[in-house]
Order: sequence, then C-alpha cells, then structure tokens
Amino acid sequence: MLFSAPLKSNSKKIMLLGSGELGKEVIIEAQRLGLETIAVDRYENAPAHHVAHRSYVVNMQDKDALLEVIRREKPDYILPEIEAISIDALFEAEKEGFNIIPNAQAVSKTMNRKNIRTFAAEELGLKTGPYKFVRSEEEMLKAARELGFPCVIKPVMSSSGHGQSIAKSESDIPSSWETAKEARGDASELIVEAFVDFDYEITILTVRNGKETVFCEPIGHEQRDGDYVFSWQPMAMSEVALKKAQVMAKTVTDGLGGQGLFGVELFVKGDEVYFSELSPRPHDTGMVTLITQSQSEFALHLRAVLGLPLGFTFYGSGASAAFKSDAHNYAPLVDVDDSLFSANSFVRVFSKPEAHKGRRLAVALVFDEVEKALEKSRELIKKIKDA
Repeated sequence: MLFSAPLKSNSKKIMLLGSGELGKEVIIEAQRLGLETIAVDRYENAPAHHVAHRSYVVNMQDKDALLEVIRREKPDYILPEIEAISIDALFEAEKEGFNIIPNAQAVSKTMNRKNIRTFAAEELGLKTGPYKFVRSEEEMLKAARELGFPCVIKPVMSSSGHGQSIAKSESDIPSSWETAKEARGDASELIVEAFVDFDYEITILTVRNGKETVFCEPIGHEQRDGDYVFSWQPMAMSEVALKKAQVMAKTVTDGLGGQGLFGVELFVKGDEVYFSELSPRPHDTGMVTLITQSQSEFALHLRAVLGLPLGFTFYGSGASAAFKSDAHNYAPLVDVDDSLFSANSFVRVFSKPEAHKGRRLAVALVFDEVEKALEKSRELIKKIKDA
C-alpha cells in the first residue's frame, strides 16, 4: 500500500462521524499511518477534534448538514463512531460512491437494537434471550408480565447505558418508562428483554479486513446502569464456550459484511452463549487493549479498514477502569494521583470540554495477572477525582 503525507493533493483521508474518546484513539492511529484526518461531532472541542487535522461541528442527525461536510471533504473512508447519526445521509453518501465503514446497511442494523436483534435472532438464527418491542408504558407493562421479572428495558436507539433500566417488579415500570426518555437517540420504541441467567458477559473484538477474520482474547466486563465501568482481558472461559462465542461473532459479522473491527457482546452461561449486542467500531470495554496488545483495538480497526494484515501479539493480561464525573462542570479538571503512573499502570485523560454526572472522563489501565490487575484498577480509580 502507498502511504503519503497528509494535507497533500494525493493524501488519503478518513472522516470520523462522532469524535469521542474512542474516536480520538482512532485518529491517533490514523495519523501514525500518514492519513489525513477529519473529526465531526455535534459539539465543539470533542476529544478527537484535538488531534485531527480538521474538525467540524454539525447536527449529526441532520441529513443535509452531514452530506454537505462529506461532499466538501471527499474522504476516502467514513467511519461512523456513534449511534445518533442520520442513516439516510450514510445511505446517500454510499450511493454517491463514498466508502462507509463497514457499510451503510451494517450501520443501520447495529445503530438500532430492534434491527440487530431481529437480524441476529430471526435471520441468522443466533441464540438470544426472549424479547419484545414496545411503544407505550402499557405495552411495556404487558411485555414485562409476559417475559417475567426482573427484565431489562432499553431504548432501541441509544448508547453508553442512557435510558436503560432493570424493572424488578410491576412497581418499577413507571420509572423505567421515564428513564427511557433519557436515551441518547430515539426513545420512541423500546426493547424489553427477559433477564438472561448468565455467569458473565464478554466482548469478542472481531476484526475483518476483507481477506481474514481474527479475534482478540475475550474481554470480561462489569456494567453499572448499562455502561461499562471495569473490563479485563482475557476472560477465563471454557474452550467450548470460547469456540461458540467466536463462531457466533464470525456469523454475525460475516452477515453484516464490510471491513473494520466489531465489538460483539455476548452472555455466557456455562458452555452456552447468547448474542446480546454489536457495535461496528471499537468498543469501550476494549480500551484495555491499549495495555495488553501490540496492536490495540484502534490500530486493528485502521488496519482492517485499509485491508492490511491483522497479526498482533497479545502481551498479557490486564484491566481497565473508567473514571466518571460526579458533577456537572463546564471546565472539568481531572485530578490524577501520581500512583497511577507506574511500571505496569497508566491513565488516559479524554479532555472532554464539559462534564456531567456519570460522564466518562478518563480510564486507568493496569498490566498484571487478571485478578491482580482488576484489584489494582479498582484501587487506582478511587485516586482520580473531579477537581
């Protein structure tokens, strides 16, 4: 492959649609390969804006505004990094010859829980927990009664746990209905899921470059309010369950097609595996790969997009812990204790321009045996504070 310097007439360009902390790492990896980078988001000074060659602020759900930026920049690759985005703009851009990663249809299916769940369960025949889609509080109550309590309730379009709740009894339904309105996206339709009796959750980072599919070591993770707080790699699991997980991940990513890295979320009970969700881009739980692998999930994503070989070395086990703000702040300061910087640990600060309660502002990373790394990450994250 020919590589050129950025900002030249023959430069290869990538455009990020969504410029948060994951996108920032993608931009950094792209610049290491000499690509010209453009970061687009709905607010100024998003993390990836700080490191891209150019940045734009537009309404990400405005078809015309998004297409205007795409047509102006004419990127070689367009990488959607968030769910709240105009899918009509992506289909139109693809029709005009722009390369959407992995493809517009895959983005459409995965940005909406209804689309990806019905695709995985009904078209591909993957094992999932029982579920129903609802549009009113009355329908939610009926579905919950049929599926049983506790049940998980999520907007079909959202991210990072926004709008998600667990209803433990009928008395929780009104609050779950109100919580759903906090969705980062469309809360007009919800999915009610029967509570799967699982031992643990995993993310299988699955990478496709058009010639081969490779998997990273399975990542275990702990969630609170539907959003990741701790992750570790590798997750200990049986060979039978791991093989089933990889087959399931390959089946669904083959079905979606295209190139890039996919974060496939699965539930595991003994040797049984259930499909949960999928993101066609680097995954927040995969930030642990910044310390465990020779090629992080972000580097692998870029390699796959460019059709480059996907080989990498797994250095060894590690853990990550997300730091979330306790308060709203228009000029957030992150106070990091010196002890986070050691021979086997470090921190990444995302430099978000505004904080609110629960917003992820930094991540602590530890390289050690899984149990020790996870224990240390739990200790270290307490030493990061809002200032």
